Amino acid sequence: MNLRVRLTVAFVLTTFVTLAFVDRTSVASELKGTAEDRLKDDLKYLADDELEGRGIGTDGLNLAADFIKEQFKQAGLDVTALDGDAFQKFTMVTGTKLLENNSLKFVGPEDKTIELKLEEDFNVCSFGGSGKISGEIVFGGYAINAKEAAYKDFGDVDVKGKIVIVMRRTPQQNNHKGPFASGHGISRHASIRSKVSVCSTAGAAAILFVNDPHSVDSDTEKAINSANNAVVKVARELAKLEPTDKAVTDTRSKLNAALERVNGAHGDAHTGGFDTLMKFGYAGNGKNGAIPIVHVSQAKCDELLKLALDKSLADLEAEIDTDLKPRTHVLKGWKVAGETSLKRIRTEVKNVIGVLEGEGPLADETIVVGAHYDHVGMGGDGSLAPGVIEVHNGADDNGSGTVALIEIARQLAARKEALPRRIVFIAFTAEEKGLIGSAKYVEKPLFPLDKTIAMFNMDMVGRLREDKLTVFGVGTSPTFKDDVTRLGEDAEFKLSLKPEGFGPSDQSSFYAKKIPVLHFFTNTHSDYHRPGDDWQKINFKGIQRIADLFRDVVVFTAETQNRPEYLEVASKADIQRQGSRPYFGSIPDFSEEGEGYAISGVSPKSPAANGGLKGGDRIVQFGESKVSDLSDFDLALRNFSAGDEVDVTVLRDGQRVKLKVTLAKPR
Repeated sequence: MNLRVRLTVAFVLTTFVTLAFVDRTSVASELKGTAEDRLKDDLKYLADDELEGRGIGTDGLNLAADFIKEQFKQAGLDVTALDGDAFQKFTMVTGTKLLENNSLKFVGPEDKTIELKLEEDFNVCSFGGSGKISGEIVFGGYAINAKEAAYKDFGDVDVKGKIVIVMRRTPQQNNHKGPFASGHGISRHASIRSKVSVCSTAGAAAILFVNDPHSVDSDTEKAINSANNAVVKVARELAKLEPTDKAVTDTRSKLNAALERVNGAHGDAHTGGFDTLMKFGYAGNGKNGAIPIVHVSQAKCDELLKLALDKSLADLEAEIDTDLKPRTHVLKGWKVAGETSLKRIRTEVKNVIGVLEGEGPLADETIVVGAHYDHVGMGGDGSLAPGVIEVHNGADDNGSGTVALIEIARQLAARKEALPRRIVFIAFTAEEKGLIGSAKYVEKPLFPLDKTIAMFNMDMVGRLREDKLTVFGVGTSPTFKDDVTRLGEDAEFKLSLKPEGFGPSDQSSFYAKKIPVLHFFTNTHSDYHRPGDDWQKINFKGIQRIADLFRDVVVFTAETQNRPEYLEVASKADIQRQGSRPYFGSIPDFSEEGEGYAISGVSPKSPAANGGLKGGDRIVQFGESKVSDLSDFDLALRNFSAGDEVDVTVLRDGQRVKLKVTLAKPR
């Protein structure tokens, strides 16, 4: 049926749908309490501290899953469609455990040996891998490969199969106009991920990180100044007191403590106490197959460098700062002997699925209605409050979408007449880790994807302000824009309609499978991914109105005779700023954990699409850079500019395929 005919059918059906809602409303009114009260009660539970921010691997996330299943069941959904259960279970890496047998020593000429003690002279890094550490040692400077600065640490020295010592940070840190200066933060070349990528690409067998002298000296100076200031402050307080004042004793205690801080700071300055080793777990988890990575103390590194090069770290740092030339050296006659032993911790997580069957000739067709229920737990990875260990309750993100999903399930299940098509309600898990739950569903769908006619998603619908509602995906089917406009304006929303199907939420997993999608959203705010995202700040009346509109869209789509036609939209919705990297156009597949950066698809007419990449490919090489995951890919991409032609190697059906991609301007 062509577009004009379909619009005519849609117009005729509008009256029918309105009449159907009269019946539905009369039944829904018999539900316990008002919709607004139900939404508030549900969200107060899901966003309670007891649920631990619904972080992956927490008991709170399981409590949330059980709650959602029970609400689906009470609403009247079938919660037994998955082998008698509502849970679509899978496992994912949620941590790394340090095992026994972690050792390290430097072995030199004439049987000279430098022993290193675990947690005193070295720490194992959780983002590295397990394995023997054996081979020649190379001092690798900062492990930087920066074309824009004409600086390359491994330019003249082959580090393949060798153990590389790498300083943290970047050269010339005192030069605010230098090539590694950054007006908005630390240079990307200072990131641990960047350095690991450079070493892996060069073929290093293992990495020994060491703190750069500049940072240690700076931390030492700050500590000493802080301690001195504390002494002065307490001394001034003491001078104000009379000798017989009862507060004198307490103030003298403070003064003694401050003096100890001063002595401790000066002592640390001489003993290297501010040369802090990375704690195990810092910078996240690595992949199986990653090279061993440890962090060694400056003292032991200096002991080695003095014997091998007759220089210290500070000497080498100063030489590099002087002329911005690498000082990569093979430490002749010296080798490493050691081992790291780690275990990746896998945790079972689950999507929660409830089914409302349809009746009639279209009953084998499915509409998926979704919202993710996980959040970022106690902070850390994913939090925008660095260093804060506190419950991130995620009332808006995405407790709001989850309670709206439950409420819509109640209302649709309470209808007197069944809908013509099946509605599958899914509360997705691990969205915050990269749309993993929705990716797992489309990998193993409960009902065939070729019979799934649309996917409608809610993510952050709890902060409606001035009636402004954003709906993504209206370009993914020919009638979506008109349908949403008509229904949204009737509900008195000020709509911002976006055509894109791809974006940072679960609808992307379905759009990658050529399924039309819509995504409802009330925008970000200052509490996004921070501890302040609590239920008290939620506009519950707003969620109710959005849920009503969303329900109307679902019913209208379910009752329209023809299924929505899929359309490609070239652009990609992006809620968060991505920086100035060139545009590539790949869609990550976070459900895959094997070699390389797996993609589920490519944006239409993007550089990736024009270059021949397709869903199922794994990018393993980007230019000269080895790619083991999305982080490596992102770092490699930033080495190029719009208009550059890049060789991209992918694994496709077990074979390495080399493609050429011309990058576009940032979007």
